[in-house]
Amino acid sequence: MNFNSKAVSKITDLTQRRLDYWDSSNFIKPSISEAAGKGSVRLYSFSDLVQIKVAKTLLDSGLTLQKIRKAVTYLKKHITEVEKPLAELRFLTDGKTIFVITGDEKRIIDTLKQGQLVFSIALGDLIEKLRGEVIDLEKERKYSVTVKGRKYRVVLRADMEDGGYWGECPDLPGCASQGDTIEETLDMMKDAISGHLEVIEEDRQAEKAKRAS
Repeated sequence: MNFNSKAVSKITDLTQRRLDYWDSSNFIKPSISEAAGKGSVRLYSFSDLVQIKVAKTLLDSGLTLQKIRKAVTYLKKHITEVEKPLAELRFLTDGKTIFVITGDEKRIIDTLKQGQLVFSIALGDLIEKLRGEVIDLEKERKYSVTVKGRKYRVVLRADMEDGGYWGECPDLPGCASQGDTIEETLDMMKDAISGHLEVIEEDRQAEKAKRAS
């Protein structure tokens, strides 16, 4: 599954501005598709989401981005079989340094050489929570809108790749639209429904005229 920066921001609770900075500074880049000029879209993988969430959790615990970068550089150099340390290793931190638990339970790598163990990032729990956030974002959102005095059902879904939402009206097959926000998409759906009804009425009148002739 691919996620645009808007979806990543909603799922990880990180601002798009921070995501842009992490991308441009080569900290965590989108592995599916990088921005390639105006109008292009960054696409992240689920593994990228895990890295971003782990990094944010470490930041929230008091670590600086500089220390996290240093730890990641160290891990890539000394554990060569691990391509993405933030998505593949279990971390502990005291807000001053980062520790990594390895396959050997008796061995803990201190990537910054100081501090005591007081805080653990449970990677499995974090991944499951992220999956739940993704599922929640993917869920259908059901609404009703009023057009020309009649209510119509509208179903919205988040667009993970292009951003925003797209909607459809189950009462009028083929009637669909999209927008950047839920509110905008609902307004666009009202316009789409109105246009759809006009086409139906025009077809009805044309068929009536044809029969009369």
